Amino acid sequence: MSKRPGGGRVLVHDSLGDKIQRYRRILLLVSVPLLLVSFVLYVMPTRSSDYAIAHRKVSPPVIGSRTSYAVIFDAGSSGSRVHVFNFDGKLDLVPIGDDLELFLQIKPGLSAHADNPRAAAESLIDLLDKAQKAVPKKLRSSTPVRVGATAGLRSLPGDTSERILQEVRNLLRERSAFKIESNAVSVIDGTQEGSYQWVTINFLLGNLGKEYANTVGVVDLGGGSVQIAYAISETAAAKAPKPTEGEDTYVKEMYLKGRKYYLYVHSYLRFGLLAARAELLKVSGDSGNPCILVGYDGSYKYGGQTYKASDSSSGSSVDGCRTITNKALRIRDTCTHMKCTFGGVWNGGGGDGQRHLFVASFFFDRAAEAGIVNPNQPIAKVRPADFEDAAKQACQTKLKDAKSVYPRVDESNLPYICMDLVYQFTLLVDGFGLEPWQEITLVKQVKYQNNLVEAAWPLGSAIEAISSST
Repeated sequence: MSKRPGGGRVLVHDSLGDKIQRYRRILLLVSVPLLLVSFVLYVMPTRSSDYAIAHRKVSPPVIGSRTSYAVIFDAGSSGSRVHVFNFDGKLDLVPIGDDLELFLQIKPGLSAHADNPRAAAESLIDLLDKAQKAVPKKLRSSTPVRVGATAGLRSLPGDTSERILQEVRNLLRERSAFKIESNAVSVIDGTQEGSYQWVTINFLLGNLGKEYANTVGVVDLGGGSVQIAYAISETAAAKAPKPTEGEDTYVKEMYLKGRKYYLYVHSYLRFGLLAARAELLKVSGDSGNPCILVGYDGSYKYGGQTYKASDSSSGSSVDGCRTITNKALRIRDTCTHMKCTFGGVWNGGGGDGQRHLFVASFFFDRAAEAGIVNPNQPIAKVRPADFEDAAKQACQTKLKDAKSVYPRVDESNLPYICMDLVYQFTLLVDGFGLEPWQEITLVKQVKYQNNLVEAAWPLGSAIEAISSST
């Protein structure tokens, strides 16, 4: 603003340059902080994202981010089987070819070569070679291999089983590129077998990680032993009786899919289907046995011993055979616990974990051969009474007619078809305390991701092997 020549004031507009010059200090004072704030706002998203990525809590994958394989041999009393599994980083099964596992089997089992340990080991060569081909070469050295011998080998006298296992260890070192841990080849005890079976079936059914009441119980009838396993409450587990010296503990704690389970598991050595035949024949001794089909007079070999096996003069019958079976199972033994199965063994207390029972192995096989279930269906709902009904027909059949009546039964098993079916019914009802009309599930394979997988303990062992090897 300036004065007119006449004394009044007149407005004069400064140029833009004059204004900038006049207010440059103010502009600098204002613009510098604005630029700094803008810069911070610009870089903060990147830095905060990096911080979040670096510090976020990530649950570690169960077995790592890459695919993993496991090779499990089931060296049972009736034969040897190999299972090859492929898992992803979430411990889900990944297909091997068209199936979710490679499964192969041979007969007889390792125990059939009791007098020649090297021959026993070499019986696994074909299975081993095929298993090795199923695993990519670059993964073989990181793939755990296990050979789990079950009851058939446990029953061999002296150091026979250990000499056979040592030859199997030698064979693996000579012929395979797999990862061999110190305990890779062993006789697995019955509680391991039972707990692995429980893990297998509940894994395939998608039950792991759920409340224990939403799991299923398992009865696994092998050749040399039978196992029962089911989840119980923490309260029931705390009341479990202490095992006597030499006995396995009744309760096994397992942490699976983020949840802790208390698993009641017990294995009954000598009461698998093939071993039980010997136990029933011991009861009759040199006399005829009412469990043997009329027309048979021979012997039965098991565990390196021979037993007289011949029909009874009064013929075979369900009632007579059941009496023999109850004596062999020692149903009337003193029970020092709240409730027992047979032989004075604690039954686990029952409960929700036993409400749905899946029954596997020889239970399914004999049911399929006797016409109780469709052999082409991998799973079926039955009742213990169905075994009794089938036994009534079998025990009335003469040996000479048995092959035409039971075309699916192997010739060597025909004399014992009555015995096997009566034993299975008695084991379920008198031994494990099931009601004759209680619904149970016979299972051979379980559907998993639109594939059928063998309902056998090796999958449970594979899950443990993969988890412990990383």
